[in-house]
Amino acid sequence: MSSADNGRVTSPDVHAEEPDLASLGALLADRTRASFLLALLDGRAWTATELAHLAGVAPSTATSHLNRLVAGGLLAEERRGRHRLVRLADPGIAEMIEALAARAPQRLVPVRSLTAARRHRAVSFARVCYDHLGGSLSVAITDAMTERGFLAWEFGPTLTPSGAAWLTDLGIAREAAPHVRTCLDWTERRLHLAGALAAGLFHHACHESWLVPAEDSRVLRLTDRGRDALRQNLGLREEALGKASNVSK
Repeated sequence: MSSADNGRVTSPDVHAEEPDLASLGALLADRTRASFLLALLDGRAWTATELAHLAGVAPSTATSHLNRLVAGGLLAEERRGRHRLVRLADPGIAEMIEALAARAPQRLVPVRSLTAARRHRAVSFARVCYDHLGGSLSVAITDAMTERGFLAWEFGPTLTPSGAAWLTDLGIAREAAPHVRTCLDWTERRLHLAGALAAGLFHHACHESWLVPAEDSRVLRLTDRGRDALRQNLGLREEALGKASNVSK
């Protein structure tokens, strides 16, 4: 039977719920699982074999790690015929991974080839960040929209009337008041746009072939058409538009 002493409940059978951060931390505290989560930020569904190849582990090892991530609620699985694929469970998980990556300490990783060095630069320049653009190009777009008065920051990021008119001129269908928020970019350590506004801009850029995906990667290539469009519409300078290695014809 429960008893109380000076208002304190002393029965061991009385419990309250609280977040189990240690359990979540344990899921993330493995480099293989962490590499899976970063790769899945591209918004695609991956097979265990693809993720195993990415992380350099055996498919059976990858499957074991993926089972833990699914059980922990970070990943969702789907079936396509006989194939099992996994993706991030929801946009909130993607936001959490991006935020944690932005705050994580940097570590040195070996760059064993010129190709690997180029890929690292490309990831830093422009990449898929779940449903919007990440990287230095995204930060530059956010800065340019602010400088041109398309964004206001007095009460958090908001789209201004001139920004709404600019979207209309671009031909971007929008909500009456599109959700605007920010992500802390994990390569630049600065804010870039997220939310419905960022997703709309990203989808428009892909539809207009300003950005094209690199094969089997979350890396995005800026096309010549995209360079011209960003110069014309936002006044982006050459240093913000990246080097030729980041550009597709």
